[in-house]
Amino acid sequence: MERAELAGWLRLSLTPGIGDGTARKLLAAFGLPEGVFGQGNAGLRQVVSSAQADALQQAPQGLQAAVDQTWQWLQTADASGVTRRLVTLGDAGYPASLLEMADPPLMLYVLGAADFDLTQLQHSVAVVGSRNPTPQGATNARSFARALGDAGVPVISGLALGVDGAAHQGALDAAGDAPRLATVAVVGTGLDRVYPARHRDLAHRITLQGLIVSELPLGTPPLTQNFPKRNRLIAGLARGTLVVEAALASGSLITARLTSEQGKEVFAIPGSIHSPQSRGCHALIRQGAKLVESVADILEELPPLRTNGVANAAASNGHGGNDAPASEDPLLDALGFEPVSLDALSARTGWSAAALQARMLELELDGHISRLPGGLFQRMAST
Repeated sequence: MERAELAGWLRLSLTPGIGDGTARKLLAAFGLPEGVFGQGNAGLRQVVSSAQADALQQAPQGLQAAVDQTWQWLQTADASGVTRRLVTLGDAGYPASLLEMADPPLMLYVLGAADFDLTQLQHSVAVVGSRNPTPQGATNARSFARALGDAGVPVISGLALGVDGAAHQGALDAAGDAPRLATVAVVGTGLDRVYPARHRDLAHRITLQGLIVSELPLGTPPLTQNFPKRNRLIAGLARGTLVVEAALASGSLITARLTSEQGKEVFAIPGSIHSPQSRGCHALIRQGAKLVESVADILEELPPLRTNGVANAAASNGHGGNDAPASEDPLLDALGFEPVSLDALSARTGWSAAALQARMLELELDGHISRLPGGLFQRMAST
């Protein structure tokens, strides 16, 4: 992209009163931004209002600074092979799935490995869920994402804490050192910052074996109103969306709704009827989302993948399923997979509270159970 072309796109996006919808109308009428700004006021008024036409005749405040900042960002070299790109609505590399949305973004800022691009996501799956998952929910996110990765399916998520981070990590686990597109993080900030900050190392790993994407200008901080916009891009890029855990008031349900509205598959993992983090998934299942117990349940809904034989491969591996054979530990069998209190477990087993506490500590240290808020315990499914 030449600097003059960059300036045209940024000017179109920064002009006051010209939202993405109006900008798309202008591009449809006049071609690239240079065609828009080559029009006189009379020509512009055939497409937009007089006030908007007047605004387009003037360079917006801060344009030169934005051009300088973005141009410098694009030119920054990285010895590890990470590149910085700006993919516009007029580029051949613009993902076709976003063009099917009602409101595709004008530009996408992309950071990641040079060999990867957004056109490789036609068979990807989004994995989303709670920022505060249960331990089992975090384990499920990572194991399902790893199984999708083992099947050659890129995983898309939002780099948030909780399920998102676990999903990215699972996809990277599956990729190992292989030179393939493992995961894509769609973020709600400018790409010159990482949010949340504790995912800085994870973000760096993603740039080496995936992509980080944003429609927001450089310097954009983490503002609440931008995350629903981020969610629509996750839904738009992916072939389907898996919700691992979600409360009823959850951004993940926004992503699921947008996925469904685009005619794509929504998948949900059921959980305990006592867990607030399962209620969103249960609501989705009641509304028609597919209940999934293993990654094979997802892959069978993606015909191009199934015909490549990867569904059977994923179904036969040990990741992404919740099947757990009976253990040789009677306490684990008595615990089951629902959250349970020490008193209830004592009633089931006849063990004293002291004996239970000692054995539960051993099981927790071995990773077989997890301690939940409220004095509850939950068995961890095999992965």
